[in-house]
Amino acid sequence: MLRLTSSSSSSPLFSTISKSLSLFTHRRLVSSPLLLSLKDAAPRKKPTKTHLRRLHGDPSPNPIPPQTPPPPSPAQPSRKAMLKARRESPEGILRHKLDMCSRRGDLLEALQLYDEARSQSIPLSQHHYNVLLYLCTSSSPSSSSGGEEEVAKSSPRSIETIKLGLERGFEIFEQMDLDRVPPNEATFTSLARLAAAKQDPDLAFKVIDEMSKSGIPPKLRSYGPALFGFCSKGDPESAFKVESHMAESGVIPEEEELAALLRVSAEFGKEEQVYRLLHRLRDIVRQVSASTAEIVEQWFESEVAGRVGKEEWEEEKVQEGIVNGGGGWHGLGWLGTGDWCVGRTEISEEGVCQRCGEKLVSIDIDPLETENFAKSLASLAMQREVKADFNRFQEWLDRNGPFDAVIDGANVGLANQHHFSFFQLTSVVNGMRKLSPTRKPPLVVLHSRRVKGGPADSPNNKKLLESWRRSGALYATPPGSNDDWYWLYAAVSCRSLLVTNDEMRDHLFQLLGTSFFPRWKEKHQVRLKFSRDGMSFRMPPPYSIVIQESADGRWHVPTLEGDDIDSPRQWVCAARASVPIKSQSLMNS
Repeated sequence: MLRLTSSSSSSPLFSTISKSLSLFTHRRLVSSPLLLSLKDAAPRKKPTKTHLRRLHGDPSPNPIPPQTPPPPSPAQPSRKAMLKARRESPEGILRHKLDMCSRRGDLLEALQLYDEARSQSIPLSQHHYNVLLYLCTSSSPSSSSGGEEEVAKSSPRSIETIKLGLERGFEIFEQMDLDRVPPNEATFTSLARLAAAKQDPDLAFKVIDEMSKSGIPPKLRSYGPALFGFCSKGDPESAFKVESHMAESGVIPEEEELAALLRVSAEFGKEEQVYRLLHRLRDIVRQVSASTAEIVEQWFESEVAGRVGKEEWEEEKVQEGIVNGGGGWHGLGWLGTGDWCVGRTEISEEGVCQRCGEKLVSIDIDPLETENFAKSLASLAMQREVKADFNRFQEWLDRNGPFDAVIDGANVGLANQHHFSFFQLTSVVNGMRKLSPTRKPPLVVLHSRRVKGGPADSPNNKKLLESWRRSGALYATPPGSNDDWYWLYAAVSCRSLLVTNDEMRDHLFQLLGTSFFPRWKEKHQVRLKFSRDGMSFRMPPPYSIVIQESADGRWHVPTLEGDDIDSPRQWVCAARASVPIKSQSLMNS
């Protein structure tokens, strides 16, 4: 039984959430079969002479005068009028004012509005309560990994606001329960944050557990208060239970959650968990932020890290593990013994670590994964584009493809330019054709507005566009379309290089997920680099930019510092101090 207090003996803020949920169950009233049977069995009246006369068609001795039609009912209000009335109602005005408070983060004004609404008996909806609960928790650092440190840095006024939000938040939820307003995921998440703000991650975890049992799927944000709370309190075992609950619910952690688990595991010398979490970071995050990189460095520099590891191992099993994993890791645990030599480094264009001399590997992509990704990409495109237009493009691509390279024409023509440049686009087309093993021209994808009007109408550009059309190397996407879907699908389905400086981070590319797409982009994207010497191609690296574990136990962790074009990417290199002499000289340099 879940109570929203730290102990069963505390003041009765509420009953259990499960009891609250039962109050929100809607009951339907149905007609009683007994009443229906009694109605059917009621005695009928005997027909009168008037009834018989009318039945046989005889005229009535007293004909009924014609009745005047009833006056027309007033016209139903329009949808626009109904919406206006809803907005101007006391509930609608309160909703608008609370939404404005939410935008400004103004807890004090929101609480004042709430008190006024209660005194005026204005009914509150689920949205009203959720906004109030959100504001009560938004002033608290309970939902992030640096909770207690942030509280310590807060001003006295901020601390008072945090305390007020905590106190009133529980009171508001109690009133929501009394008003029988059903909670949703946002309600439970705010409740978990309130519990974490009380330094009670156990209660926050119970809230999430009750949320799952009530049939409301938790989100990643729902788990934050409990997970970060346990990590801040130094309770790794309870934090791992939260992680297991996330896995059972199909919720995938992100870097912040994994970094918190990694930190508490390293602090308490949980070497097996550190190893496991480094591989989860490799699989989910690939490249880590500066703060996570510091946690990784602190682990390798610790005494515990120097004590753990195998002195001897079977190289055949290690190689078998690398092959089975697709390359770049073996998963057999810490190899080697002794202290680690840790530092930041860069990787050469050939994929060699400039600190220890290890050559990083390129991790292959399963062709079946590419095929499935192309299908899902086409499905998403046809949901957001005109289906007939995209089907027409697929048929065109089947007739004219495959291509060795696909060019995002708009991005290339505008790269490092104030206006669209056909000259620059032509230079890229010619350059990629020379790099092609088949010398086939690359596919240029342009929106229809780029091939008519403006620079496209000049005689030279008209000839250029016509030559690309004749050779089957130009596709103009229809008006109203998003050409990103077209050039990306072409590159994936043709398994070709993609020339663009687009970082592909907006909402369209977020639809594609975080697992396969970054790996595909890393191995297929060609970017343009501009310098005093002119333009050059930045080809995909011959190695994978992902956490790698070598066959002899070394680790290389890529960070987000540097972009590999204007500045080299920074990596964390960790190798045992007893590395071979040929590599030791590089490490000491």
